[in-house]
Amino acid sequence: MDRRHRAEPAIEARGLVKRYEDGGVLAVNRVNLHIEPNSVYALLGPNGAGKTTTISMLTTLTRPTGGRARVAGFDVVRQAAQVRRRIGVTFQEMVLDIELTGRQVLDYHGRLYGQGRATRRTRIAELLALVELKEAADRRVSTYSGGMKRRLELARGLMTEPRVLFLDEPTLGLDPQNRINIWDYIRRLRTKHRMTLLLTTHYMEEAEAIADRVGIIDHGRIVVEGSPRELVDQMGADVIRIVGQGDGDGFLDKVGALPFVEAVTAGEGAIQIGVDSGNRRLAEVVTLANSSGFVIEDVSVAKPSLGDVFLKYTGRHLRDR
Repeated sequence: MDRRHRAEPAIEARGLVKRYEDGGVLAVNRVNLHIEPNSVYALLGPNGAGKTTTISMLTTLTRPTGGRARVAGFDVVRQAAQVRRRIGVTFQEMVLDIELTGRQVLDYHGRLYGQGRATRRTRIAELLALVELKEAADRRVSTYSGGMKRRLELARGLMTEPRVLFLDEPTLGLDPQNRINIWDYIRRLRTKHRMTLLLTTHYMEEAEAIADRVGIIDHGRIVVEGSPRELVDQMGADVIRIVGQGDGDGFLDKVGALPFVEAVTAGEGAIQIGVDSGNRRLAEVVTLANSSGFVIEDVSVAKPSLGDVFLKYTGRHLRDR
């Protein structure tokens, strides 16, 4: 591999646009992405923000209206076949033939991609061990739990040894233990196989736990991007969360002007104030609220999270449906 290919991003998009003709809906609006090889990138956003449409374009399932994108070094429009050979995809909705066994699901997928019998056998054994389905390999998928089906879909996405793996809501609907197991598999893929992963998720802790970088998308645009730590640090050392009634706008204007306040967000019936030290600043903030005609009903101090960042940039929680 020459130097040019070693330096090339695993995923790159410039001004990516998707407009649907029926109603003129602008689903994706000039999205730019630069995702390095051997990294995990989490794309967060409310429902309808453009996450799945972006993945559909990057995986060649949907043709962009404008802009360009390259995946694994190939153009997603002009070189779609080459892109497909180098990627794996697991979809938000499970698409498994429940009448097949787990082993057959993987075997048929390998055949579709032209893998030889010996290669398929080796890959199936490796992947069943990876996702801990070896004992259930010859059972029908209809007998699998939700967590087992998700793990089988992950194994199928890895069957062709992709350079880039796209995971659309990989742990949606799973219980906490199964979600943590999937996180472990994703970490192993990145470490052992030097794979690039782009995932969408509705779980903030998921993005914080496994992503190197996070992009928040809203109304089809990337509104902020950075490492989870960088984004959380923007909120301040602590977040004071206040619920109350009265002149909220007046209070927001005054509290935002305080020198120790780093961020102010209003939404979901609460005001969140990022400050340098919650315990030292709480009394002053409460006093200011009272003098501004804002009656506090509940107040708390906590360390900021990625959820606070999301609320700051979108004005709503990620789980909104």
